[in-house]
Amino acid sequence: MHSIRITVGSTSGLHARPASLLVQAAARQQAKVTVGRPGQPPVDARSLLSVLALAARHGETLELTASGDGAEQALEVLAELLAADLDAAA
Repeated sequence: MHSIRITVGSTSGLHARPASLLVQAAARQQAKVTVGRPGQPPVDARSLLSVLALAARHGETLELTASGDGAEQALEVLAELLAADLDAAA
């Protein structure tokens, strides 16, 4: 199992659009990926409702954890996405 802590880069946090992009990217990964606040139970990164329920704000630190084939690559892809200002790309 691999994990990484990353700061939410989207200026509006993980609202519908950034959360949807994260979930779609997680669904493309072979590894099982979870996301959550450090020290709290994580949620499935492939579940839009679960990711939205985190209500993560801009600048907040989240922990991505991946297990299985391609875990390290999955973390790289998702960490880059989570750190980006996805609102600026709209």
